[in-house]
This record gives sequence, C-alpha cells and structure tokens, in this order.
Amino acid sequence: MTITEKILARGAGLKEVLPGELINARVDIALGNDITAPIAISEFRRIGAKKVFDRRKVVLVPDHFTPNKDIKSATQCKVLREFAMEQKLTHYYEGGDVGVEHALLPEKGVVVPGDVVVGADSHTCTYGALGAFSTGVGSTDLAAAMITGELWFKVPESMKFVYYGRLNRWVSGKDLILYAIGDVGVDGALYRAMEFAGEAVRKLSMDSRLAMCNMAIEAGGKSGIIEPDAVTKEYVKRRAERPFRFYSSDPDAGYVEVREYDCRKIEPQVACPHLPENTRNVTDVGEVRIDQVVIGSCTNGRIEDLKVAAMVLKGKHVAPNLRLIIIPATPDIYREAMEKGYFDIFLKAGAVISPPTCGPCLGGHMGVLAPGERAVSTTNRNFVGRMGDVTSEVYLANPAVAAASAVKGRVAHPDEVCGL
Repeated sequence: MTITEKILARGAGLKEVLPGELINARVDIALGNDITAPIAISEFRRIGAKKVFDRRKVVLVPDHFTPNKDIKSATQCKVLREFAMEQKLTHYYEGGDVGVEHALLPEKGVVVPGDVVVGADSHTCTYGALGAFSTGVGSTDLAAAMITGELWFKVPESMKFVYYGRLNRWVSGKDLILYAIGDVGVDGALYRAMEFAGEAVRKLSMDSRLAMCNMAIEAGGKSGIIEPDAVTKEYVKRRAERPFRFYSSDPDAGYVEVREYDCRKIEPQVACPHLPENTRNVTDVGEVRIDQVVIGSCTNGRIEDLKVAAMVLKGKHVAPNLRLIIIPATPDIYREAMEKGYFDIFLKAGAVISPPTCGPCLGGHMGVLAPGERAVSTTNRNFVGRMGDVTSEVYLANPAVAAASAVKGRVAHPDEVCGL
C-alpha cells in the first residue's frame, strides 16, 4: 500500500484498503474556521447533538476575517467563541493566540504524523507535509465529524511526483508545486493523493514542505503527502501533543501515474492570471507593472518565508506608489521575525506589517484590490476576483520573487535586486 492507503486503513480499522473503496474512518482532528464552522455548528444544533465526540479533537480557528473587519465577521466569530466555551474545546484560538490555521496547527503540535485530519477548508491538505492524511470537507461533513468522530471516504488513487537534482538559487517548495501544477493542470490530480518524493523533496525544510502540500488542492488533489523522515521527526518531536506514527509507502505500492522532474531545470515560478496552472518562469513573464505585493498566508507566511523576504529587501525600498503587505502567519512567527530584526527591514523598506490573518488572500481585508489593480502574492489562488475586484489580477510567486517585485514595481527575478 501507499502511505495514504496505510493511514486510511488504520483509521478504518482495516488491514488494507484499495483505491476506489468506500470506507468509514475515525478522524483524529476535525477543523473549522470563522467562515465554515458557523454552518457546521448550525447543523450540529439542527440535528439535536449535545456534545462533540471529543473536545480535544475538534479545533476552531477564527482566522479569515480576524481581527473582525465588520459586524458580520464579528458575529461569525462570536458563534465559534460561544460554541467553543459551551463544548469546552481544548483547541480554540483567538485574539493574540490566533494564527492562520494551517500554519498554527503544525506549529502547536495539534496535528501529528499518521493522523486522519478533516477540515472545512480546502487547504487542509497542508498537513500532509507531516506525513498525515488531511483533506478538506464541506461544513455539513464537518458537523458529522464533530458529532460522530468519523467520516466516509473513497480511498483516492495515489499519484507520485518525484523531484531530483539540486534546487537553483531562490527556488523553494512553492516553486516545485507551481511547476507541477503547471505541468498537470488544475484538474490533473483530481481526487488523487499527490505523493511528493525524491532527493530534492527530502532536502526541503518543513516550511517548504508545508507550502508544497498546501497547494495540492490547486491541482485538484484530494490530498498531498510527504513521507516523514529525520526532518519531520526534528520538527514534531518538540511539538507533538500526542503519540505519532510514521508511515511509508511500500516499494511495490501502486500508483495511477508517476511524474519526474529535474529540479536543475526549474526556475522561480510565477502563476499568471487567472489559474494556478498558468505558470511561467519568472524570466518569461515580461513587463508586468504591479500595484501591490502580499507576503504571507497559509502557503508562505512562515519564518523561512519572512527570512527570504528580508534578505531581498534589506537596504532597499519599495517602488513608488506600491503597497507591500507582510503578514506573519502566527503569533510565534510574528514574534520571531520581530526578534530577528526582519520587522525593522520591512518597515525601513516601506512595508505594512499585519497581525496574523488570512486577510487579502480571499479578498477579505488587509489589502483588497481595486478595479484594474495587479498584485504579486505568495498566496495559493489567483482566480478571477479572488483578492478583490473582478477586473484585478493576481500573480502567484514565492517570497523572494514577491519581495523583488515590490522593489522593482513589476514582476521581477530576485537576482535583479540582490545580484548574482
């Protein structure tokens, strides 16, 4: 079996499972946020449920429109707060404790390797970087998981992506996943478990691995996953709240498809409007003037991302009439970036530093685009109207490209700012 099949078999209490098989599996974590959880809570009450299946395993994170941007968003968060207090949930975060959910949960050790995780947010696939099976579900499915502690799944076929060779300068996990999405398309891995492997992946940091698995959904994937190794162990051993188990794919495991990539041929990538599959080498994008740059999100708001941005921005200033918004993904990342002097670099460069929030990623707040405006963003989607007006445009890139673009006022390669 593949790693995905082994984890689902464990969750279902079965010796083995096969792709296409329908199973019921116990969930280790059920997650909701301030957009999706109020619907789940409404269904929870409509059904007549009184208690969640396990108050330690239901997690609520109001991160999308927080700090509350208006009365409606404040009301949404109030629903979560009151439910969390009523149910005495162990994992409820808000105010100075809240962060972007998919950065916060790994950091806190709430999700561990070997888990079955469901979340009413499509980027729940992020946790595959820890060696967990994690996938997004609808709000009514979340309600069912909150009540029963289990959900039905169709076991996905596994699709393997093997990366070999050394990474070029400025290339990170964000570029590897954008390159793959550009290759297979936004539905090229539809309902498949995307397994990332190869020497290049094994050398990636945990921050880069989280960025890769985060965007599996942008290829239509049911999940993304990386076999846990020494890097994973080092990350989780000082964080994990619960015992964890490392799974790996058998040498003779079956894959519906295998794709191989030579990383020596991969430059920093840019996904042009209006789909994540519309990828190009940054040097092939051309003269694209921009109005705003966003560095943050559940994809690239971690400390490694801010470090790279600070390297590019040090001693520089953003282009005239351009807005640079920096959004650390969690309070701990915020604090570490401040202590390491990154904030001083950002502020001297003319950036705005936001508290942890999803903010502009989904056109929420803290950087919504006006008609006709263009942005370079380290977020995960660039659909029509994703970050604001339907005539605005979003170019997805890694933090180094985003920072360089902020300095140049156009889509730019980091070497244009930092030199060779």
